[in-house]
Amino acid sequence: MQYFVVMIDYGRRGREAIVDPEITRREVISRIVSGEYQNISFIHEIAENSVEDVTEAILTEATLPQIAPEDVDLQAILLDHARDLRKHERA
Repeated sequence: MQYFVVMIDYGRRGREAIVDPEITRREVISRIVSGEYQNISFIHEIAENSVEDVTEAILTEATLPQIAPEDVDLQAILLDHARDLRKHERA
């Protein structure tokens, strides 16, 4: 069994641990992005007999922009890289 524990800090009002065996990593990230989860103290992933602190990884993943693969222009990236190489060769 695998599940996540999200600890929310409400300041003077206390803290709340949200534990839902049905919630996936993707759903935790979705709730952070939507603003449903704020003031997170930590996020732990419980799997079998181990506990892992995944706070930094999930918060980083939640702040990354979602870019569809078809929106990435690989040719433009290659041309920009080639231009940068030429520019630095002259210097």
